Amino acid sequence: MQKLGLNAVCYYKVGGIASLTDWLPLNNLQNLTLSLESGEADVTTRGANGWRLKVATIKEASIEGELLYDTADAGFTAIRNAFFGNLLIGILALDGQITEVGNEGLRCDASVLSFSRDESLEEALSAKIKISPTYSTSPPQWVRTAAGGTLVVV
Repeated sequence: MQKLGLNAVCYYKVGGIASLTDWLPLNNLQNLTLSLESGEADVTTRGANGWRLKVATIKEASIEGELLYDTADAGFTAIRNAFFGNLLIGILALDGQITEVGNEGLRCDASVLSFSRDESLEEALSAKIKISPTYSTSPPQWVRTAAGGTLVVV
């Protein structure tokens, strides 16, 4: 089934994944890019017949996007506070609603690494953000939504 970007939802949780608060949508998020990459190690041998061989090593992720600059919005405030306070924030970047069974995405405790204000003349003020997984007792996981809005590791 084809999915549209406009139906994807990025959720946040103040205090991180283990927090007792609910997952809340970042409603004023305009665009989002979830980048997933893996490091690589060269395992080329003489028996590779002239081919360079590689294996995947450590994975990394980044979540980049733009928020409308709205200091009255709870999601904007949570991201801003996480940036300036170096606070842990839970992030759940799904390809659909958390209440719909079968949607997937990255769940992680994260740090807000960038919070830049864009002041284009013909656009609304926005904050360009970059968020990446950070050290916590809850490592990043790829999850799928299940019945009752629960999340299961894929």
